[in-house]
Amino acid sequence: MVGNKKIVFEKYEMGKLLGKGTFAKVYVARNLSTNEFVAIKVIKKDEVIKDERMMEQIIREISVMRLVRHPNIVGLKEVMATKSKIFFVMEYVRGGELFAKVAQGRLKEDAARSYFQQLVSAVDFCHSRGVFHRDLKPENLLLDENGDLKISDFGLSALHEHSPNAASHSGSAGSKLLHTQCGTPAYIAPEILARKGYDGAKADIWSCGVVLYVLLAGFLPFQDENIAAMYRKIYKAEYECPPWFSAEAKRLLSRLLVPDPSKRICMAGITRVMWFRKGFKRPNAFSMQESMFEKFDEEEKLMKHETIKKSPSSPAFLNAFQFISSMSTGLSTMFDDERRKPDSTFTSRCSAKVIMGKIELIGKKFGFKVARTKDFKLRLVGPAEGRKGRLSVTAEVFKVAPEVTVVEFSKLAGDTLEYIKFREEDIRPALSDVVWTWQG
Repeated sequence: MVGNKKIVFEKYEMGKLLGKGTFAKVYVARNLSTNEFVAIKVIKKDEVIKDERMMEQIIREISVMRLVRHPNIVGLKEVMATKSKIFFVMEYVRGGELFAKVAQGRLKEDAARSYFQQLVSAVDFCHSRGVFHRDLKPENLLLDENGDLKISDFGLSALHEHSPNAASHSGSAGSKLLHTQCGTPAYIAPEILARKGYDGAKADIWSCGVVLYVLLAGFLPFQDENIAAMYRKIYKAEYECPPWFSAEAKRLLSRLLVPDPSKRICMAGITRVMWFRKGFKRPNAFSMQESMFEKFDEEEKLMKHETIKKSPSSPAFLNAFQFISSMSTGLSTMFDDERRKPDSTFTSRCSAKVIMGKIELIGKKFGFKVARTKDFKLRLVGPAEGRKGRLSVTAEVFKVAPEVTVVEFSKLAGDTLEYIKFREEDIRPALSDVVWTWQG
């Protein structure tokens, strides 16, 4: 706290409250070193840990926003945590919701086309990464200071079950069907209402069609005071185009708002339509290698001669992304970056000091040289040359709550089979008295 100003992590000066929900509040903040303004979502950690659905939603949102770095998507800069709170540091989008602009009246066709082009470009990129938004609507489309569109709120999004590239740009029939009914009724695709499984890409394309109609008309294509009647209109795609719609726009809408998803136009088809192509410039998606998140230093020298230094009484806060990743089996496979992921993780109710001492003893028992590379991170170097050189393993300890400690094991060098043997036959049995649960 500096005067009346609250400083978090000695990095951000917190500003006014932008909005709040059940478990989270969003503030504007200023980066003290760059003067850049950001939006910070603050989430109560104890509520997240107690609520499995909330945990899943946060895991999903972090994993999705890590995958979809694009000029027309709100960027996630970093995620941090204290004992009691998780902080999402996001791009601050000053222009408000596109909904507010549409609420003032319909847009001219060129303006509507420009926003639709940006929307399709971003959604197409999401689909190429195996991400389906599932709640596309003007309220979730923000405008920056230049008037460019930014997709936000990936809390209801879905991730393809396999690799990010497994989902095609068009949402192929081979994609695994989704079954969760979610989204906003007026923008929801008919196949979602049918509760029979649906292709996430095709459902997003329907919502894009509804958004385009709203931009051009200033009102919804499917509306009725009776929700059942509105659903019947959606099932049959019963809508009327106002007289000011151009013939080309009507033709595109007739291919977007098709009840049968197998007959609905795909993303590649949209980008070939002449009405869409007018003035279109495809943005360059940000390189996925430009991760804003902490990476492990793979070039560290083996600490053969480093002495173990005195550490503080408790570990530093755990990067929230690491914490949530460690609590979610298989999450790490969803990311396409160079960050070294933990090979195995366990949680414990013992203190960090006890766990560190235990791992040191185990390492020395099996002939490993043990050194502390930084506070609460150990390096274990094997006693002999293996098939691929000396085995080198790290063990890092994090405190995530007063009663919960997380320990991550990673192989830095050496043969993988030798590492698995050491981990499964030596490490795991020897740590049985301090382990609460294993992941990975």
